[in-house]
Amino acid sequence: MPGHFEPLPGGGAAVALDEVEISIIRSLAVQLLELIGPGPGGAASDDPLAELFAEGPTEPPSDPVLHRLFPDAYGGPGGEADSPGQAEELRAHSSEFRRFTENDLRAGKRENALAVVRSLDSVSAAGEGGAVLKLTAEESRQWLGSLNDLRLAIGARLDVIDEEDTDLLYQLPDEDPRKPMVMAYLWLGGLQETLVETLMP
Repeated sequence: MPGHFEPLPGGGAAVALDEVEISIIRSLAVQLLELIGPGPGGAASDDPLAELFAEGPTEPPSDPVLHRLFPDAYGGPGGEADSPGQAEELRAHSSEFRRFTENDLRAGKRENALAVVRSLDSVSAAGEGGAVLKLTAEESRQWLGSLNDLRLAIGARLDVIDEEDTDLLYQLPDEDPRKPMVMAYLWLGGLQETLVETLMP
């Protein structure tokens, strides 16, 4: 079990993590929460009805990590425009889609990252050293979403666009300042892959 998730009866998953691994994942999840923030609308409203009809931003985030986490719905790879007019139309569609979806996407990503932090806090409180983290089926899905977001965020900082970029990461020398981030990226990828396998029927 060390270093990878294994299925639990009832659809959950378990993984053995040592103190350092718990600290790394928790720190990354907290940084993700800070990066996502409460969204352009600020803190959550006391009025649930107003929150339901709140509109999100229409422009993509300027931060490359946030742009990777909240990409345009139209255009991009495989969806390039054939003409300036079509490009303008794609931008308009993306803007409209973002306005009605980004707030919910932010809320979902925040919930997933919070679930990671809470579950890690519960195992760290349980004792010193390593621990076996046991997740319910719902927590497993939240962890999967958050691991994906963490890898997207780190990948954006490392300029990972495709598989070829990932292959180049393996060849970085140990003295490269990006090496710790690369190791985290690859390790999270392994965790994510084994968690996906536990969730497959």
